[in-house]
Amino acid sequence: MTKGRRISNNMELSLEQRGEIFGILKARFGKNMNRHKDLEWAKVQAKLETNAEKLWSLSEMERTEGEPDVIGYDKETDEYIFCDCSAESPKGRRSVCYDREALESRKKK
Repeated sequence: MTKGRRISNNMELSLEQRGEIFGILKARFGKNMNRHKDLEWAKVQAKLETNAEKLWSLSEMERTEGEPDVIGYDKETDEYIFCDCSAESPKGRRSVCYDREALESRKKK
């Protein structure tokens, strides 16, 4: 995955970027079958091909040094569940605080 590519406002990937992220996700899927024993890659990919925004989000996770992978399937919503499965938080995501109250309490210590 090209780490330095610019973020697009329309959350669309080029054909080349789509091929690249699908290759990465497929390889990770095959390498970690214990995370999704009863799932088939072809069905996961088919679902992602119909949702450009979700694929873009997975691409962004990968671009920022995460390791997104399928961890389940929700029958009620007919959606695959992805999670960042990296061994540790990527450098750019460490010590980030999204909660104002928690951020303020850190400053007091």
